[in-house]
Amino acid sequence: MSSQNPIGVFDSGVGGLTVYRALREALPHEDFIYLGDTARLPYGTKSKETVERYTVSAAQLLREKEIKFLVVACNTASAHALEALQRDVPDLPYCGVIAAGAEAAVKATKNGRIAVLATEGTVRSGIYTDMIYGLRPDAEVQMLACNLLVALAEEGWCEGEEAEAVIGRYLKRLTVDYDTLVLGCTHFPLLAPVMRKLCAPHVRIVDSASVTARAVMDLLTARGVTNPQEQAGRDSFLVTDLPERFARLGKNFLGREIADKVALTGLSVFYPINITNSLNRVA
Repeated sequence: MSSQNPIGVFDSGVGGLTVYRALREALPHEDFIYLGDTARLPYGTKSKETVERYTVSAAQLLREKEIKFLVVACNTASAHALEALQRDVPDLPYCGVIAAGAEAAVKATKNGRIAVLATEGTVRSGIYTDMIYGLRPDAEVQMLACNLLVALAEEGWCEGEEAEAVIGRYLKRLTVDYDTLVLGCTHFPLLAPVMRKLCAPHVRIVDSASVTARAVMDLLTARGVTNPQEQAGRDSFLVTDLPERFARLGKNFLGREIADKVALTGLSVFYPINITNSLNRVA
């Protein structure tokens, strides 16, 4: 694959734009194709099998666009579907957002007590806990589902009394004496300033978007496939439904207009062979 090929970024909707934004800042000369599966969000309340099918089909579409690397910028997909990607799209190099966040949390903590704010699906998977324990067996980890924070971010209510009230109620549910707080959903970096205000001064906040961007930069450099062009990279955004809404929310996430770069695309559902055979038998 040529170093001049684009990088693919996949998310269930708009939250992955925080990862794209960090990638764009870290890799200004790269071209990006962002795919948001806005027709089928949220992924956080769906089964592992469904998330696997959706993620693999998204990866196949982006591979057809000749991407050189895939960033799975969705915590739920990173929690449930990376093994399916390795199995069903073995020729496409990729990374998720969870491993980098877990590693950064372990490096940041001093007392070994880590809190993770995430969506229901990511919490249900237990993947942050597993990864953190794998890196530091004596750690104490508490994961907390904070689904309302997604709505706050998408509504643009990222500061003020409303945001502080909701975030404060979630933080009060944490019982572990944490010194490190992981933002385990791509929407949550937009709310980081309020979290910083409400958390104790010694608490370190880990933004998985920024640490993932650094990890991708290191991976591309190690593979020798960073884009050598000197001009700024190009961007395109593909969505499976409601491009106007995506463009509006994207402006909130990125602080700039992207409407002229957003296009609608179809996304077929990938079925593993055993499911396909079952459907054929029924027919």
